[in-house]
Amino acid sequence: MATVEIISFGFLHAPAPEADVVLDLRRAFRDPHVDPRMRQLTGRDRLVRRAVLRTRGIRQLLGATTRQVQAYASGPSVGRIVIGSGCAGGRHRSVVVADQLARRLRRRGHTVTVTHRDLHLPVVQR
Repeated sequence: MATVEIISFGFLHAPAPEADVVLDLRRAFRDPHVDPRMRQLTGRDRLVRRAVLRTRGIRQLLGATTRQVQAYASGPSVGRIVIGSGCAGGRHRSVVVADQLARRLRRRGHTVTVTHRDLHLPVVQR
């Protein structure tokens, strides 16, 4: 079984990390940042997690990415697969998707590490 490293990040803080797969969540999925109740929260908070997971298409993206990792893992020379999960500020969508993807992959037997690169940074003013 392959080892999977998942890195959540914000495109507005620094470039995407080098990865086998980068999920760009900025345009296609609802941004909790626009809701003042969630702006200062993170993807670790229940309200944000629910908002992201209830966004149309997110669960399908998680399923497709899980299948993509499985395909990479079946290759002849894979040892480590790196997945980047990015949104604007790296505090909401990217965190939820990274954590949920890790959960799914662990259930399938992968060893998974998750790093939230920008979670500790202040909310991006936009």
